[in-house]
Amino acid sequence: MRSLRTKMTLFTTCVIIITVTCMALLSVFFVRTTEQKRSNQLLLLLCETGEKNLDYYFNSVQKSVSKVASFTESTLDGLEDEQLKRHMELVRERFDEMASKTNGVLTYYYRIDPEVSKKVKGFWYADLDGEGFKEREVTDITLYDTKDTSRLVWFTVPKYEGEPVWLPPYVTENLDTRVISYNVPIYWRGTFVGVVGIEIDYSTMAEQVESIRLYGNGYAFLSDARGNIFFHPRIDTSQHSKSDPVMPASAIKKNTFVRYTYDGVEKIAAWLPLSNGMRLNVTVPVSETEGDWQRLIWETMIYTVVVLVASSTLTMLYAKRITKPLEELTEAADQVDRGNYDFELTYNGNDEVGRLTSTFKRLAGHMRDHISDLNKRAYVDALTHVRNKGAYTTYIEGIQTRLDEDADGVEFAVGVFDCDNLKLVNDRYGHEKGDEYLMAACRLICRVFQHSPVFRIGGDEFSVILQNDDLHNKDALAKSFSAAMHEISSSAANEWEEVHVAMGIAVYDNQTDQDVNDVVRRADELMYEDKRIRKTGR
Repeated sequence: MRSLRTKMTLFTTCVIIITVTCMALLSVFFVRTTEQKRSNQLLLLLCETGEKNLDYYFNSVQKSVSKVASFTESTLDGLEDEQLKRHMELVRERFDEMASKTNGVLTYYYRIDPEVSKKVKGFWYADLDGEGFKEREVTDITLYDTKDTSRLVWFTVPKYEGEPVWLPPYVTENLDTRVISYNVPIYWRGTFVGVVGIEIDYSTMAEQVESIRLYGNGYAFLSDARGNIFFHPRIDTSQHSKSDPVMPASAIKKNTFVRYTYDGVEKIAAWLPLSNGMRLNVTVPVSETEGDWQRLIWETMIYTVVVLVASSTLTMLYAKRITKPLEELTEAADQVDRGNYDFELTYNGNDEVGRLTSTFKRLAGHMRDHISDLNKRAYVDALTHVRNKGAYTTYIEGIQTRLDEDADGVEFAVGVFDCDNLKLVNDRYGHEKGDEYLMAACRLICRVFQHSPVFRIGGDEFSVILQNDDLHNKDALAKSFSAAMHEISSSAANEWEEVHVAMGIAVYDNQTDQDVNDVVRRADELMYEDKRIRKTGR
């Protein structure tokens, strides 16, 4: 007969054993599920980050070529040799401007189809030493069979595809350099004229892919939808056989996560499509993703009974340590979603979360720069490249805000300019000459008032906000403007090269002006008075 004490002891012991066993089993399940989910999230987030960085880079190249292609087709006015020569110089200037603003460009070119012209071949520029683009001798396309798309792929493929195309990596015959390129066919009235394109150094793309790391042996590589490898940090893709794929056929399916075995190592990968038709794959050995949770399981099973309370406390502290940087990342992501890029991430550990944090910072920086670039373009006049009416309104509102805060502490003047005879030039010589007339007037305004912001606020109207030295020297600048205008008009060979601009400058007076609009109205009145005097002579 067992005593009550023995029964209670046995019962308590059994309850403890059952409880600890259940806790251990639940811990095994919980740790495994959580860690697998966390690893997959890290893998996918790293893949998404890499995909955004690469797409941002590819899209910048694609936009540059597309803008040049659009400009090229819009300036074509015929296929005679002399017409093509003049056209070529316009495109050369625009292409140089676009290529210099695009990172990683190795070469850019505009090649004319020999079937269109035997004399005008086009141009080809390359920057091999980082010291600027230099023109190089173009390839003689007539030496090749242009129907063979395996040769001169940068020319033959877009010609026979008939649409813009990203080409997979290839070796340029003249430079013996591996590149990838984006090419756009040029047409004039349905006739194929040639190809414009940009080649970017293969190593530039490779550096971005190689920067993607996960755990100890995780890495990224590029492939196509059929599994052909374009770049791999551990494989020489120039020697890699397509019959020996890195990933099996199952990896080509639409599953985001793929498990496969390569060189006897079981791996898990996440992939995303890129805008140039490639796929970015981020892969890591399964043993590294499972290593943490296997260790935690064994430690839990061994030490739970002995140090149950202590283990629980340490687990909570450890979880807090892990989740704190992730919480900071989540908060930062919320800030970015609300359009605020001024956030602080304090975690800088040398681990996966630390690398994720630094990658997120870079991504946010790219987004901020991209949005800033878009904002700048939204406030620039397309014809004259000075600030437009929207920028003028924003600038005036800024001055008004300062006036509302301290009306006595703000000094400025508003200059209003109106181009005479624009309608006459447009009617007599066409709008193209009218545009030249406007740009000549704008250049004069910018040259004289070079320390002040210049705005195009209407078809033939400009405005200048004078502050600091320009404000104090406004009278001298006005005289200089009139003298320069007279000098230009006197020496002009054509009527559209003359500059006739009415001007009115009004200085803010805190005693009489209630707001900025009062100053603008007075400047407008002075401009019209100047226009009247210039027409009547009195």
